[in-house]
Amino acid sequence: MTETAAGTAAVPVLMYHAVDPDPAPATLGLSVTPEAFAAQMEVVAERGFTPLTTAALAAAWRGDGGPLPARPLLVTFDDGYEGVHRYALPVLAKHSFAGTVFVSTGWLRGRHETGGALDTMLDWAQVRELADAGTEIGGHSHTHPQLDQLDARRLRFETLRCREIVAEELGTAPASFAYPYGYSSRRVRRTVREAGFTQALAVGNALARRSQGPYALERVTVRRSTGVEEFTRLVEGRAIARNFAADRVMTKGYALARRARGAVRGHWI
Repeated sequence: MTETAAGTAAVPVLMYHAVDPDPAPATLGLSVTPEAFAAQMEVVAERGFTPLTTAALAAAWRGDGGPLPARPLLVTFDDGYEGVHRYALPVLAKHSFAGTVFVSTGWLRGRHETGGALDTMLDWAQVRELADAGTEIGGHSHTHPQLDQLDARRLRFETLRCREIVAEELGTAPASFAYPYGYSSRRVRRTVREAGFTQALAVGNALARRSQGPYALERVTVRRSTGVEEFTRLVEGRAIARNFAADRVMTKGYALARRARGAVRGHWI
């Protein structure tokens, strides 16, 4: 943690996508190799961080969970790529690290599949193995749309259907959610809360703080181009603003464009 008081401390929340030596072109930039992931988790271990689930961090910040360790950190994966089970799970198990996988239920292989996935995805047997190993399974919508561009009916469907399917397949409803593309709005956050999720992660490329609120916790992006030195700076909370300066400019531009589209459609609030 970068501050002394646990309640106000900044926590690095790492956002991964595919872990694969040869990912599909569509996922390449946001993927990491298995070797890079293993090296990054060695950094986490060497620096004395303790990876938690998203639910555990949120519970601690709400005051109804246990105390935080000295250096909490979150390892999160979006979408539900098969390589998370094949390559990341053994590394997490080696270090006894917790993690959170946010699944887009319509992308996963199996009877709920809707198509549209960018690469080979987990199947439900693998999701169950991840959960049995202590990995938190969170929601990431059903079909991975830009939630802030949906009308109220479709938005409710995307959040509720995702939660229902995870509950059906695992026997436990997910508590945590991650916004596809990191996009949200007050309306989206309210709908996610009404669907039954108790916390949600955005992107932001900044450290997470309790003051952000349980439905807008920020993460830092780990990419194919993230070397060990840069990764070490990220987990230590150093030079994050500089590393992601270009991303923040683009994010602001996207936000303005999405706000304009939403206003035209009559559902941007």
